[in-house]
Amino acid sequence: MDLHGPGFVIAIIAISTIGWVINTWIRARHGYPVENEWSGMAIRGGGIDEDRKVQLLTGENAKLTGQVSRLEERIAVLERIATDPGERTARAIDALRDR
Repeated sequence: MDLHGPGFVIAIIAISTIGWVINTWIRARHGYPVENEWSGMAIRGGGIDEDRKVQLLTGENAKLTGQVSRLEERIAVLERIATDPGERTARAIDALRDR
């Protein structure tokens, strides 16, 4: 066997690549974290933690949606106060103080 030719170098590269592909396939098949292109870890999603995160974000989203709607109502009242004539404005301000 000639150890100095380009065939030997290509064989080493092919053996290394095939070994890496098989190793990655086995790790992915059994649920182990797999390295991605930038040496980070790609972890299989859909675990219990992911479901919990989705539930927390859904709850937070509902809370923030409620806050936004309340703030929109308050802005509408303030716009009405700013554009209405004096007597009606005074009643609206008194109504807001009573809240």
